[in-house]
Amino acid sequence: MSRETKRKPPRRGPHGPMAVGEKAKDFKGTLKKLLNYLKEYRIGIFIVILFAIGSTIFAIVGPKILGNATTELFTGITSKLSGGSGIDFAKIEKILITLLILYVTSSIFQFIQNIIMSEVSQNLTYKLRKEISLKINKMPLSYFEKKTHGEVLSVITNDVDTLSQNLNQVATDIITAIVTVVGILAMMISISIPMTIVALLMLPLALILIVLVVSKSQKHFKNQQDYLAEVNGEVEEMYSGHTVIKAFNAEEDIISKFDKDNEMLYKSAWKSQFLSGLMHPIMAFIGNLGYACVAILGGYLAVNNKIAVGDIQSFIQYVKQFTRPLTEVAQVSSMLQSMMAAAERIFTFLEETEEQDSTLNIKTDKISGNIEFKHVKFGYDKDKIIIKDFSTKVKSGQKIAIVGPTGAGKTTMVKLLMRFYNVNEGNILIDGVNINDFAREDLRKIFGMVLQDTWLFSGTIMENLRYGRLSATDDEVIDAAKTAYVHHFIQTLPGGYHMQLNEET
Repeated sequence: MSRETKRKPPRRGPHGPMAVGEKAKDFKGTLKKLLNYLKEYRIGIFIVILFAIGSTIFAIVGPKILGNATTELFTGITSKLSGGSGIDFAKIEKILITLLILYVTSSIFQFIQNIIMSEVSQNLTYKLRKEISLKINKMPLSYFEKKTHGEVLSVITNDVDTLSQNLNQVATDIITAIVTVVGILAMMISISIPMTIVALLMLPLALILIVLVVSKSQKHFKNQQDYLAEVNGEVEEMYSGHTVIKAFNAEEDIISKFDKDNEMLYKSAWKSQFLSGLMHPIMAFIGNLGYACVAILGGYLAVNNKIAVGDIQSFIQYVKQFTRPLTEVAQVSSMLQSMMAAAERIFTFLEETEEQDSTLNIKTDKISGNIEFKHVKFGYDKDKIIIKDFSTKVKSGQKIAIVGPTGAGKTTMVKLLMRFYNVNEGNILIDGVNINDFAREDLRKIFGMVLQDTWLFSGTIMENLRYGRLSATDDEVIDAAKTAYVHHFIQTLPGGYHMQLNEET
């Protein structure tokens, strides 16, 4: 049968026609769906939160204890100059041992939380890929005719990987950042309220700059994911159709089209990465500004004996650490946008309409094979009908040849008969029963369809021939090959029925 011509849909991204500046459709909704998926791993996530809090608390207490050692050194030196006993090295030794224990414990906790979070993210990745694989087999052919192979593969590979990698880092970074900010703020207040106020005056400036950068980068992260899918689709087409491209001397046109889309991907990726990269220098500048202000005020307070010298050291360390989680939150926000854009594409794919099946459970084991088309009307595009009021009857045992020019609807009739598509109007009956009343699996079992496009799966010739009925024995496969007059040809091949094949053999 010839393949009828259909209007080729416009090039589309995963969510429709490509549009520069497109933003995520539903950030909150996507986040809610992702959290529902993560409920299954809530015990592991809860443990991660506990260890993240523990690790952060131990790390936060460290500068305060180190400040005590500095104060002890300063007091000892001052005492020595005044004729006293000097530095108490035993006390300093205890302080340093305590500090070492705290930092080692913090590192162990952080190591454990990273292991558990990696396990959670990989389990989620496994689950999503499995659901996508099952989803593909339930989706109508019409979906895949509107999408390139590369766009679908991009969801399975790029988007799932992006979600997995970013989730692993985003989750731990957010928890750590929140605990760090709260813990450091408490320690800073315990040392000096005036110095804490000076340090906090830097926050409004930091937040304003973060919001500006994030608002500018969000659309570019979304565009980066969309154009990546577009480029993947073109690469897949060029690879699978390279012989046709060369035969028609279309290399220059293909390269020109790829270069154009690759340039769009480059621009969106460059802008998103550039804006994301601004976070570190911006926060470093704000941190240094706060550091200078705190150092001046701390020196004044120490001269007036309102705080100890070691407290100045501790507070300066806390100021440095205080800006670090803010920087991490800013960077995580960019990763979060990329992660949610990928998650949105995954969930959009998983929520695509599936083929609806009958629940009547009509058996097909006694079908004789009388087929009737009654006033069938159909079009791949509902606005462009290609079969108009078609009716015919085919009795059991009849041999019918359907002939006609390309685009006449020959292949479409078979696709309708096997319910690859549903008719717009009219009915198709088998032994007087509407084919919509059969389960698709049962309906397709009663047909033997020889496709016009050949495809070989990786495996032996025997395995490929058995694909139509996996329960068939070797003798049954050989009998089928003899019936099709290919038995002798197969025997001449290296390995015979056990010769290994692939899609290009």
